[in-house]
Amino acid sequence: MNTLLNERHLDRLESEAIHIMREVAAESANPALLFSGGKDSVVLLRLAEKAFRPGKFPFPLVHIDTGHNFAEVITFRDRRVAELGERLIVGSVEDSIERGTVRLRNRATDSRNAAQAVTLLETIAQYKFDACIGGARRDEEKARAKERIFSFRDEFGQWDPKAQRPELWDLYNTRVHPGENMRVFPISNWTELDVWQYIAREKLELPPIYFAHQRQVIERNGLLVPLTHLTPVLSGETVETQTVRFRTVGDISCTCPVASDAATVDAIIAETAVTQITERGATRMDDQTSEASMEKRKKAGYF
Repeated sequence: MNTLLNERHLDRLESEAIHIMREVAAESANPALLFSGGKDSVVLLRLAEKAFRPGKFPFPLVHIDTGHNFAEVITFRDRRVAELGERLIVGSVEDSIERGTVRLRNRATDSRNAAQAVTLLETIAQYKFDACIGGARRDEEKARAKERIFSFRDEFGQWDPKAQRPELWDLYNTRVHPGENMRVFPISNWTELDVWQYIAREKLELPPIYFAHQRQVIERNGLLVPLTHLTPVLSGETVETQTVRFRTVGDISCTCPVASDAATVDAIIAETAVTQITERGATRMDDQTSEASMEKRKKAGYF
């Protein structure tokens, strides 16, 4: 019975997400789907397949590349796009740095996570996208929980949580003026556990860093920081080799793994079912700088 109820639950979430994607395709003039190679965007791809195959997707795939991504994720991204035969547009933070629209104190080592907002807005403006479909979920973080499914952004790409539109009875107001756009989140109502159960049901492939593996890490401020050229060991710290996995993937400079021996999807589901810390709370250094870190970035144009 529990299995049957869970299947019905996933069916309802899937149906809602497919409806939202089709609504974007029908109501938007020039939409795009944000695809990073991470687990949530992998789920979005499967939902897009169910919504639009056997035809081509009615939008290109877009990735805002910080240039500081885990190599395994970029390799997976490119292979998955090639398998689907879809168009991938890559907005490069490195190009924004060259143009001078992004400025960092230390170009080689500073986190580029927040800088993605600038490159995303430049990519939206360049291609005149009026809607960008993303994989954000409300259970990820406090600011995410304030989001509507159709998240209105003004002509400057900014998000004002007090200026969002009501979404009663699954009715969505998708109208935007020139220069304005929407960020659309079809899996807003999903949880991390829902995502992993859907991955299991659909037998979706993921980058290998989502599964337990050995990696050199440094314990820092309650997090396991991966040892890389962007995150070197500091004076007084000790490098250890631990069995870890990533719950979320992003810019190397701010994304941490968690200690885990979960090497299969079923093991990750069992582990996720009992965890009491959100994935961003457990793995993102930039979300721990203040209670309002994510909200400030979102108001500036972040995902």
